[in-house]
Amino acid sequence: MSFATAMLIAIAIDTAIGWPKALFLRIGHPVTWLGWQISSLDARLNSPSAPFTTRKIMGVLAAVLTIALAAAPAWWVQSALPPGWAGALIIGILAWPLVAVRSMYQHVVAVADPLAAGDLPAARHAVSMIVGRDPALLDAAGIARAATESLAENTGDGIIAPLFWGLVAGLPGIAAYKAINTLDSMIGHRTQRHEAFGWASAKIDDLANWVPARLTGLIFALASARPVKSLKIMRRDARHHRSPNAGWPEAAMAGALAVRLSGPRQYGDHIAQEPWVNADAPDPTARDVTRALALYRRAMFGVAGSMALIALGWAW
Repeated sequence: MSFATAMLIAIAIDTAIGWPKALFLRIGHPVTWLGWQISSLDARLNSPSAPFTTRKIMGVLAAVLTIALAAAPAWWVQSALPPGWAGALIIGILAWPLVAVRSMYQHVVAVADPLAAGDLPAARHAVSMIVGRDPALLDAAGIARAATESLAENTGDGIIAPLFWGLVAGLPGIAAYKAINTLDSMIGHRTQRHEAFGWASAKIDDLANWVPARLTGLIFALASARPVKSLKIMRRDARHHRSPNAGWPEAAMAGALAVRLSGPRQYGDHIAQEPWVNADAPDPTARDVTRALALYRRAMFGVAGSMALIALGWAW
């Protein structure tokens, strides 16, 4: 069975309809199911009074359990499917909610439209849905930068990484990756509560995203009108980013749009002094967010086309 065909089907369904609100209200979403499980493990295993090492071990256990409980049923279902197109179709349908092509685009459009109209309060509210920094302190350039960075980074861990692991291992691969990514987003932070308990989740997420993040940067560069410049900025600046992975798509996006990204940002009362990516370029504007969305569309067409070529190659 062709995993490329299955991933192409997942892309097609998600692009067409996303995850309908009515369906979400009725049954939730696989990521929310994972979230309930992770929250339960956090409450049960992460005792604030336990020694640091014990909490670290419990965090490893929580990560392994979460990943196994996502991957094992997916492996069982996949192993029971018929070969050929029928099996690929079923995997594609089951993988559909684990790909975020449409929702990623919609979330950034929700920022771009009011920002272009000069409605900063609406733009701040929209950007607060996709970033963790304090939106009240963001001016127009800060909003544009936050939206563009989110688009770049989340294309990697919300789309390219799931598709990559789905291409490698089918339904268990994409299910395991979503479990890893959800673990990191919920407990993989260096807070007092999660520095020990979330250590394993953060490290596993770094490993799972190592190849997809660099692949995402390459895809953005190849889809841009400035591929050589984009690749140059990516190679130069990605390694200076606070994240071992997010810097690659962000730097490629910054080079492609000729804007600067990252830099200092405020989370609550804390100001993170992060280095700039493409520091000599100007701040992004509302127009640059629209350009970033156009680059995203071209990149997604390229990804879908590549999946189709891989699927055809498998069929032959």
